Amino acid sequence: MKKLKMSSAQMVADARARIEEIETSDLIGMVDDPNVVIVDIRDIRERQRGHIPGSVHAPRGMIEFWVDPDSPYFKPVFGEDKRYVFHCASGWRSAITVAALQDMGFDAAHLREGFSTWADQGGPVEVPEKKT
Repeated sequence: MKKLKMSSAQMVADARARIEEIETSDLIGMVDDPNVVIVDIRDIRERQRGHIPGSVHAPRGMIEFWVDPDSPYFKPVFGEDKRYVFHCASGWRSAITVAALQDMGFDAAHLREGFSTWADQGGPVEVPEKKT
């Protein structure tokens, strides 16, 4: 197998070294802040097991296009003058995502531990009703 120039773990570490990381307890305190937009980049199947109430779902594969006002895929929620905090399950995907967005000029932070510790630390969770 060919050796990679950089591992995924190194990509995450490099991203974390240059982005803002939010602790779970701090984001729990921001849930009802109208000036904070929590963005869930997890796969829809992950989100169906539970998500942060009021969070915006933005699949990882589309986020760079959704935040870009010049893209035909731009979503107006990303054009507001608000604080954006992205999260995934463990904080890896969101770290890389926020680093990429920062490179584009989009200001954002990410939830350091991801959704994995959210409920255990008392964060509210909404579970969608199962479709029959």
